[in-house]
Amino acid sequence: MPEPQHIAPHLHALYRYPIKGLSPERLNEALLSPGDVIAGDRAYALENGGADFDPVSPRYFPKTKFLMLMKHERLARLHTEFDSPAHILKVSAPNGISLEANLSLPEGRAALETFIQEFMPQSVRGRPRVVFAQGHSFSDVAMKCVSIINLASLRELERRAKQTLHPLRFRANLYLEGLEPWAEMDWLDQNLKIGPVTLQIVKTTVRCPATQVDPETAERNIDVPRLLRELYGHQILGVYARVVSRGTIAQGDAVLPPG
Repeated sequence: MPEPQHIAPHLHALYRYPIKGLSPERLNEALLSPGDVIAGDRAYALENGGADFDPVSPRYFPKTKFLMLMKHERLARLHTEFDSPAHILKVSAPNGISLEANLSLPEGRAALETFIQEFMPQSVRGRPRVVFAQGHSFSDVAMKCVSIINLASLRELERRAKQTLHPLRFRANLYLEGLEPWAEMDWLDQNLKIGPVTLQIVKTTVRCPATQVDPETAERNIDVPRLLRELYGHQILGVYARVVSRGTIAQGDAVLPPG
């Protein structure tokens, strides 16, 4: 990642991940509401084994309940586009096979389940199950929040590791630019402002083996958690934040760090 010239702190990019474990969607802007995720982020998931998730009474399950990159890097070979208002997913595999399905309909969910089962038969525990519940997010953490990466910290990791790391390995919602490396490590329990929105930093992000997977090649080729442990004595890169005030943030918005 090239070193930028000195610039004011700002929101470099924002993303959501409509289907847990599948490809990201870059956004120009997003409406944030207190105590919620970016609308449509991790709205769907693929339950891998059993039928424990109840859409009538949704609750948090650990990510190991679902197909996810930590164990199933083959998912990164799929390219997806998702029309959130219409719930229509377009997914294509490297072999040219593609699918368009309306996930709000039983037949659309069944079509995606069949597609995934045939694409990665050795990874699924029986037939996968497409799950959704209005207002629920299949995040890696139980609290509804947004995930943040300081790109300067990532560049510092790259410099010390002598490795190039694609930022999307970290599957964050918000990527910040113009800060000091590792500044976010001092933000816990403090407020960060992005454009008109205030966020409270609530948790550091301990990186898991999902970050080993290159999002462009789907190869598990760099052990990021090991690099972090060896270079810094921890596996942290990034933070989680709870939205405190409502507002729309956009790429390029000014970032006001705590303090």
